[in-house]
Amino acid sequence: MNIKKTLLDGVFEIKNKKFSDLRGSFVKTYHETIFAENGLETEFKESFYSVSQKNVLRGMHFQLPPHDHAKLVYVCNGEIIDVAVDIRKYSSTFGKYYKTILSSENSKSLYIGKGFAHGFLVVSDIATVIYQTTSVHSPEHDSGIHWKSFGYDWEGIEKPTTSDRDESFWGL
Repeated sequence: MNIKKTLLDGVFEIKNKKFSDLRGSFVKTYHETIFAENGLETEFKESFYSVSQKNVLRGMHFQLPPHDHAKLVYVCNGEIIDVAVDIRKYSSTFGKYYKTILSSENSKSLYIGKGFAHGFLVVSDIATVIYQTTSVHSPEHDSGIHWKSFGYDWEGIEKPTTSDRDESFWGL
């Protein structure tokens, strides 16, 4: 497991070890000691997964304090463009984003600390995305920003499939 800092303080790209043989593959996505040694939170409280078709855009979501959380995201099937945006108003990187490709082939994860909005675009025919969070989801603290509001062009896709809720969010 190789944990790499990004340009955004609190967002880390993780190259997970993948083992393959005639049975298929095996990937370790979390190791408490390695996370702790790198200053990452280790107390995950909830886990979710989504299954989405090509051109589905989910995001840009976050939880408000005191239910804000760090998030670990990885893909067990398919490929996505994963994006984190710094929404910490007093951060030197406020409004800046980090994007990466997560896929079942590259076995990478993205660790997103507190204070970031998160979303992704499915680029394969279908993708299964797994999220682990350090707080339990609180509907009254659930929020987001509009996916067009921070300057990323989402690879030129002008009309991704989104939810009414995601379309209702305001800008950054």
